[in-house]
Amino acid sequence: MSDYLDTSAESTPVKDTSAQVESRWHGYVGNRIPWYVRLIWLGFWVFAVYYTITYLFPALQVEIVSPP
Repeated sequence: MSDYLDTSAESTPVKDTSAQVESRWHGYVGNRIPWYVRLIWLGFWVFAVYYTITYLFPALQVEIVSPP
């Protein structure tokens, strides 16, 4: 290993590493989803439901009654 990164995490075996020692190397931060991304997803789901009701269900009824 390098000589300038001598820490307790390097000298401690992996199975004995505590959460406090591990947190030095792993900083987990949650990210909020921006409002416009949520709006895009909402628009997608509204369109998906509209398409399913308007086009898919009527076409399925025709195909089930008289298959090609």
